[in-house]
Amino acid sequence: MGFEHFPKLAAERGGYAAAYARWKADPLGFWMERALLGVDWFERPRTAFDPEAGPYGRWFPDGICNTCHNALDRHVAAGRGERVALIHDSPVTGTLRRLTYAGLLREVKAFAATLAGFGIGKGDRVVIYMPMVPETAIAMLACARLGAIHSVVFGGFAARELAHRIDDVRPKLIVTASCGIEPSRTVAYKPLADRALELARHPPGAMIVLQRPQLAAELRPGRDHDWHALQDAALAAGADVPCTPLAATDPLYVLYTSGTTGRPKGVVRDNGGHMVAIAYALEAVYGVKPGETFFAASDLGWVVGHSFIVYGPLVQGGTGILYEGKPVGTPDAGAFWRLIAEHGAVSAFTAPSAVRAIRREDPDGLLPGRYDLSRFRALFVSGEHADAATVDWARRALGKPVLDQWWQTEIGWPIAANPLGLGILDVPVGQPGVAMPGHRLDVLGPDGTVLPPGRTGTIALRLPLAPGALPTLWNADSRFRDTYLAEFPGYYSTSDAGRLDASGIVSVLGRTDDVINVSGHRLSTGEMEDVVAAHPAVAECAVVGAHDELKGAVPVGFVVPKLGIAETEAAIREALVAAIREAIGPVAAFRRVVFVARLPKTRSGKVLRGTLRQILDGTPFEVPATIEDPAVLPEIAAALATGMPQP
Repeated sequence: MGFEHFPKLAAERGGYAAAYARWKADPLGFWMERALLGVDWFERPRTAFDPEAGPYGRWFPDGICNTCHNALDRHVAAGRGERVALIHDSPVTGTLRRLTYAGLLREVKAFAATLAGFGIGKGDRVVIYMPMVPETAIAMLACARLGAIHSVVFGGFAARELAHRIDDVRPKLIVTASCGIEPSRTVAYKPLADRALELARHPPGAMIVLQRPQLAAELRPGRDHDWHALQDAALAAGADVPCTPLAATDPLYVLYTSGTTGRPKGVVRDNGGHMVAIAYALEAVYGVKPGETFFAASDLGWVVGHSFIVYGPLVQGGTGILYEGKPVGTPDAGAFWRLIAEHGAVSAFTAPSAVRAIRREDPDGLLPGRYDLSRFRALFVSGEHADAATVDWARRALGKPVLDQWWQTEIGWPIAANPLGLGILDVPVGQPGVAMPGHRLDVLGPDGTVLPPGRTGTIALRLPLAPGALPTLWNADSRFRDTYLAEFPGYYSTSDAGRLDASGIVSVLGRTDDVINVSGHRLSTGEMEDVVAAHPAVAECAVVGAHDELKGAVPVGFVVPKLGIAETEAAIREALVAAIREAIGPVAAFRRVVFVARLPKTRSGKVLRGTLRQILDGTPFEVPATIEDPAVLPEIAAALATGMPQP
């Protein structure tokens, strides 16, 4: 079955309202239609959903499939082998590589043969600790081909964090690289992997190492094996490994996300529901038709990279872009626009913090004008709150829609969005949009009652979760129930605070601990960030709640000023305090503003607000494993010590 059989989801079928109504009227029929039209099954499912399986049920339980077959083999068999499947664009190494479907399939078959030679088969786990290179995607797809379960760990994660994941998933093999390349440094991965194996209680006996020319690694005889030597031998032998038939409910991968107890949570993604969901999301949400190119500015170590760099575009028969670079500095703040124009991306996805960084370097929005963006339809933002000032700047600079969305690692695709594919809606800036078909949202009070429109509470999804969402945590059904299902029976708790308006538009105010209680009033630090970010002298900001003996909590603003501004810090502080008072009210008790040169961020661009809160409160903390530059933390502490007047 080819991609031409995908259902038409565009506005001519009635748009968002009609699509949501169709799903709501017959959810099982809605998803069975997409499953039969969008996935090439070895054995088609006869049952859409089994409510008795797993903690809340399982999708397509009697279907037999293989994700690698859907991502590669079926497209090559249909005569599309010379279409570009994956583009590796690496300004940090000065290289560009385009892999066709036929070429990628050849590489994946060879590496699958190599994995099989190490005894890897159905149900075995493989940890992939790699940079943004094609070999990472090849390893993922080779695991999928064999029915092995891959667990990609963000490259450069601390050894202790990698060891935790090794001990939880217990892999037979690790695939890593000698190094990762950053704009200003080379990060040696192999010593981190070696140290993780020393720390782990259940280390695997073998490691495959991709030697990169920028920094070679020492290989330990008997345990470590050279990627290129193995791959060259398999390619020369013409390795032809068939796809393993798998149940739709068999795991495709385990992806770890932070746990509230300090233990990472292994989010399980199955094969069948995952393919159905990501193919639907690409067309319905992002407006990407089969055969087109999509650019997700993320890392393969995150869920966005899984869903919309590798699996989504390939299952749909299009092209994914693997970008080894940054939004700024590789070489300038026009990097994203260059990628979109050069590779013909029709839409793109990034974090609001990346757009803020671009805006800081290009405040007048001149760089997009250097590139032909005529094929580009829209920019999507997600991952954290999108402030109005940033969105408005991007809309003016690009002359294109800038659309919000909201989702989680656990769900795997957008929960709420302003859907380009179903027809753009009139959604206020800073709000992600409306619930996508498959997701029924309610805002719940602490006692589980459904709150009326306009009231703030915990956003929860009615069970069952949509296809593509996690069915459980790795080897931890009880933890899954306790973490997500126990608080509100019949619901999955997102642990995000928010509200719905009368038209169904959702406002996500941040994690429930980002809604602070100031003298008994529940206030969103995200809404305060909107106000602070709107000041013309502010390049970036973060507002977090600090403990206060009298009020319970008070907001503190961390502000990165724009370059070359004439206003004094005192004048900016006074203006920001007045703006919060005007927009939110005196009850916000916003008086503290700290000026910093930069904010602590992950390497994917998210601001580490929890770490800022810990520094403010003076509570002990460990340097986050995901932080881009740990040197920023003493800078923050110094700014707090010298530059923040007490109220």
